[in-house]
Amino acid sequence: MLILVLNSGSSSLKYQLIDTITKEVLAKGNFERIGQKDAFLTHKVGDEKHKFELEVENHEMALNIILGKLTSKTYGVISGIDKIDAIGHRVVHGGNKFTESVLITDEVIKQIEDCIPLAPLHNPSALAGIRACQEILPGKPMVAAFDTAFHQTIPKERYIYPIPYKFLDKYGMRKYGFHGLSHKYVANRVSELKGVPIENLKIVNCHLGQGASICAIQNGKSVDTSMGFTPLGGIPMGTRSGDLDPSIVTYIMKNENLTPDEIDNILNKKSGVFGVSEVSVDFRDIEAEAERGDHNAILAMKIFIYDVAQTIAKYAVAMQGIDVITFTAGVGEKGIEDREYICEQLKCFGVKLDKELNNGKNIERKVSTEDSKIEVWVVPTNEELLIAEDTEKIVKGMQV
Repeated sequence: MLILVLNSGSSSLKYQLIDTITKEVLAKGNFERIGQKDAFLTHKVGDEKHKFELEVENHEMALNIILGKLTSKTYGVISGIDKIDAIGHRVVHGGNKFTESVLITDEVIKQIEDCIPLAPLHNPSALAGIRACQEILPGKPMVAAFDTAFHQTIPKERYIYPIPYKFLDKYGMRKYGFHGLSHKYVANRVSELKGVPIENLKIVNCHLGQGASICAIQNGKSVDTSMGFTPLGGIPMGTRSGDLDPSIVTYIMKNENLTPDEIDNILNKKSGVFGVSEVSVDFRDIEAEAERGDHNAILAMKIFIYDVAQTIAKYAVAMQGIDVITFTAGVGEKGIEDREYICEQLKCFGVKLDKELNNGKNIERKVSTEDSKIEVWVVPTNEELLIAEDTEKIVKGMQV
């Protein structure tokens, strides 16, 4: 089955065309800066990469161009759009409504709309991608895969905040968790690599990138995760603060005379390792400055490493032990030193990293020593493949 997987951002549209039989990515790309004059498309087929500067007003126009490239005699991989069997959409927030991927219907679209207040930057983009497909690919089955769905198995005492309970009912104010598609994929993949049923594993997956979260996965189910009500919570990230003493927020607002939108902007876009280092939003730049001896860059990385290690340790309580620690996403997959420093903080648990095995980027292998009490793996994430497989399963279920 050929599945087109779409990940819609506010001004971007990422895509992959996946053959679910061979698990091969036939083509992939990203349309960036949609709605701006300097919009451009990066389209990849195998090792060939093509860039097109094209002004587009909206996601529908962008999707039309993408489909044109996929079917082009020069850059394409299919003879026509009729060869696409279904479309899978990544949707960030499904609230309490969805515990798994679902076939998109009018009712599902309404429920995604209802979750917009919980993800105002993400859900409208997903809806734009869905509506573009309805116009251009009418009748094609579509599936929504939710980042929050995987975390619906977290016990209630771990997702309720200790604030007046009425706010949960009124605003849906609870821990939702994010990066669920990545966490689920990595957990299943490391189970496959180890040859051990996922029901027999206690995994802590570290999805570390500019956005970052850590998840405790027991018996294949999420039992706790670091991100909370929004993707701002948890460990410090590229520009996001992560968890704070709540009074810091009100204190800054009062003393700097800031509005809620202004403090929200600071916490989401000017904090994290960027806020402390004052160097860059890119971990690589901060690490380079730290190596040169920049005090703030060193401090930013120490804060990040400590918080990651501390969260991993906390999940030993959540699961009463840890069998495997996995690293994934940009920093997790490429950060050789970051993995080493984090594991050094966990030596009290008997974690031992093999520096030779760990010396690689975008690897997929165990990087701990044979006598390490907890195995450590690097597993590149592949959310798109998971979305494609969910889409195939649901669409085939319709045909029974």
